[in-house]
Amino acid sequence: MLDTNARPPQMPLRPPSEVMRLRRMGASFPTRLSFLRVLLRRLSAENTIVIRPVWEMDAGGFGHAVYSLTFGGHVYSLVAVSTDLPADQRTDRVIATAWDTAYVLYDGVPDAGEIARIVETAPKQEAARFTARDLVLSRANKSVRLFAHTVERLRAGQQPDETLVRDTGYLMRTTAVYGNGKFGIADRADFAERDGMGGSFAAEMLAVWLIRGFTHDLVEHVGGAKLAPHLKRHLGIGNSTGLGMAPFLVSHPMLLNAWITARETALARVRAVEGLNAEQIDTLYALVIRAAQHLAEWQVPDAIGQVRIDRMRSEWPKVAAMMTPDLMTSHQPLEQLWQATRDFSVDTQECLAALLIEPFGDLVDDLVDAMATERRVTLDAGMTCAEVDALIARDWAWAHCDYDAPDACHQFWYVSEAKAEPRLGLRHEEQGAELESPLDIARQVACLARDLPEDGTVAEFLSLHPEHRAAMRRVQSLDGAPFAEIRDNLIADTCLPIDMLRCKLAFFGAAKFDPKSDRWTRITLCQGAPLHDELSDADDWWLPVFAS
Repeated sequence: MLDTNARPPQMPLRPPSEVMRLRRMGASFPTRLSFLRVLLRRLSAENTIVIRPVWEMDAGGFGHAVYSLTFGGHVYSLVAVSTDLPADQRTDRVIATAWDTAYVLYDGVPDAGEIARIVETAPKQEAARFTARDLVLSRANKSVRLFAHTVERLRAGQQPDETLVRDTGYLMRTTAVYGNGKFGIADRADFAERDGMGGSFAAEMLAVWLIRGFTHDLVEHVGGAKLAPHLKRHLGIGNSTGLGMAPFLVSHPMLLNAWITARETALARVRAVEGLNAEQIDTLYALVIRAAQHLAEWQVPDAIGQVRIDRMRSEWPKVAAMMTPDLMTSHQPLEQLWQATRDFSVDTQECLAALLIEPFGDLVDDLVDAMATERRVTLDAGMTCAEVDALIARDWAWAHCDYDAPDACHQFWYVSEAKAEPRLGLRHEEQGAELESPLDIARQVACLARDLPEDGTVAEFLSLHPEHRAAMRRVQSLDGAPFAEIRDNLIADTCLPIDMLRCKLAFFGAAKFDPKSDRWTRITLCQGAPLHDELSDADDWWLPVFAS
């Protein structure tokens, strides 16, 4: 009898010692498992319809609007507020106190009183307090040049310059998308059990997609004409992300493990595919061409980032050349291709990994069900110290170094008192190291290993050395969650926080990473994604390219 619950065959997963290094994490690309892709597939499956019951905008585009949809048996509404922001107050920095637009994703349909409350409070952001009916809080600034240009062209009966649309990619960029109880909004647990909202950052991604549609409506309203569909589809929503996001991957190790495990399992399943049919081969060829165009359109001012993109451009034709008819029709063709490209750059390898996963939704999409987890880091007080020592020897060799050396403890993480946001200080040049946040996981484990006795239990050891409790939990938990730890020293001079940012943002579904330093980046979300009235075609926008 056929076992319908049998797991698909798969190759061995890549080892954590390879996958969980910062350089490789910082080469991540979006995949069909990314949260935006998952959300839009589910919206499409439900034949979701977005309506706009409120549009109270003056000729200049200032006022408010409401968008509503039904998803998983619940109604959600985006309340968008547009204000006239003086040029001298426009900044993407976290110290900003005013923005072009502000948003609340609301649980249900807001009545006039609730709309008035949100219109009053949303533009204040952190300076206001919200309610449990407010699920997500966000704000965004215009891409002033493209927004103004588009308005001017539309008023003249013309479409905006295609090169400018292609190169910019968004009309507005968010500077924060807050969820999970911040400033009084709903805790994730309040709605995580609802159909479709249990995935990681599902509410935030829903808000971002609705915001992107609002930016299209706003520019068309001010310009007095419609954008061409292909231009509108290319205009995503920009985002500026800095250090505030980086510690998340460290403070949520079990969630990180779930995300990486799903992606790596998807790659392992695809590599094990015995043979390809003609449709799959054609799809893979089309995706290779699309990726080449995406790389050609991806330009960044950052010199280091551009060198990496240029190398990918030079290597990608070699990847394509390997995909001969003989290889693609042979036994386990994707495994052969994967192994043949192992000497290419980390960036090219990770792009190829995402590409290989893309055509095989029937094989990998079930993995998204395990990407949200309530699992927590736990302590086993009954474990012997000898067993802990064996775990450290097996899993944590990478953590051992001389942490008194200046380069090994070069920087320290702390939380800004003024903005309550993570920051990074230089230990040997700046004050404040005594307020260090505990993101120095490698150093903590190295100290634990130094003090660990040969005999006794964890309980006995921690009764004498309670300062090692956190490190002990990390060591024990990693035993059952191999992708939970970033296997690099996060206080070393070699740690680039932007690698952590890119890893998380790729899981959101971000593309066109535009690093502004090693501590913050701009990205584009929803570029190429279906518009509010295009959900019937929701799943073919991996690595979007400009279509004229």
